[in-house]
Amino acid sequence: MGVTTTEWIGVILGCLPLLGFVLWWWNELWYVVLRGRDSNKRLPPGHMGLPFIGDTITFLWYFKFLRRPDDYINAQRRKYGEGEGLLRTHLFGAPSIIACEPLVTKFVLQSDDKFILEWPSRELMGLTSMVVVHGKEHARLRSFVTDAINCPNALRRIALVVQPRVVAALHSWAHQGRINAYLETRKVTFENIGELFGSFEPGDLLDTMDELYDGLVKGMRAYPLNFPGTAYHRGYKCRKKLEEIYGKELQKRKKMKVVKTVDLMDGLMQIKDDEGNSLSDTEVIDNIVSLVVGGYVSTSLVSMWAIYLLAKFPNVLHKLREENMAFRKAKTSDFIKAEEVSKLKYTNMVGYILLKY
Repeated sequence: MGVTTTEWIGVILGCLPLLGFVLWWWNELWYVVLRGRDSNKRLPPGHMGLPFIGDTITFLWYFKFLRRPDDYINAQRRKYGEGEGLLRTHLFGAPSIIACEPLVTKFVLQSDDKFILEWPSRELMGLTSMVVVHGKEHARLRSFVTDAINCPNALRRIALVVQPRVVAALHSWAHQGRINAYLETRKVTFENIGELFGSFEPGDLLDTMDELYDGLVKGMRAYPLNFPGTAYHRGYKCRKKLEEIYGKELQKRKKMKVVKTVDLMDGLMQIKDDEGNSLSDTEVIDNIVSLVVGGYVSTSLVSMWAIYLLAKFPNVLHKLREENMAFRKAKTSDFIKAEEVSKLKYTNMVGYILLKY
């Protein structure tokens, strides 16, 4: 006797709860029970969600739509407990551990040999970028970049380049009356980075690079699906175009007979290690691209919050103005030198709080 349609529907409806149960616990069974059966190490509390998708939808809901990333972490901690500042989950196609305590984060960042970078994507950041390589190679690249950025001459140039643009921008904003702080701080930040990293002047090329970096950053934050139409694919294409721009500039400089150290590209091209070795062209380009990504968004956001919070707390702004005006009267130049920044005690305290914020 054949099975009726009604019976088939009943079987399907009866299996749906079982299917849902299996899907909900699939990642837990696969990663924790099956793949972790040979390990005696205890995983942090949490849940790894659906196959492949994991907890990514919830993560993106808090980050991209509600714009409240802290609420995602707090909700997870309320649900699964504190767990020594760690939570397990599954994000962007990979099992993940979230570090949500300062001491744990510090340990992770200082343990390069124990934690292998899986995000951002190696393809988007560059295979020879300092944020991708590990161990001795990371230490080698870090020494190159640190010498190029933190040497006294570089710090002096940074102070001299940044201040005039920021002052000019503040005057312009004051005349406009009402501004979009996020867009304006982003614009002035990228102009400063363009000059400091590659001596690029404001114009069509720098505007194009700004758009390319915007696409690259969005690709970093997207699901790693590399086919046309996805944000990741666009980010990868933007990365390749940035490589072309920096590559042309690099080759132009290599043809010059006399090269002066005026920006990060020059610094990375000229610095040698203890054995007399220089960075390859690929290493120079990969590290400039990744350093711009690391410094561009964070610096513009700090500047935006500085404007917002100083407007919200006029008493702090008043004290800042008093300290800086008194310091300026004792100076002969208009702008503060790099070595003089430490003398502005209250300004340094405000800057520290903004970075913590």
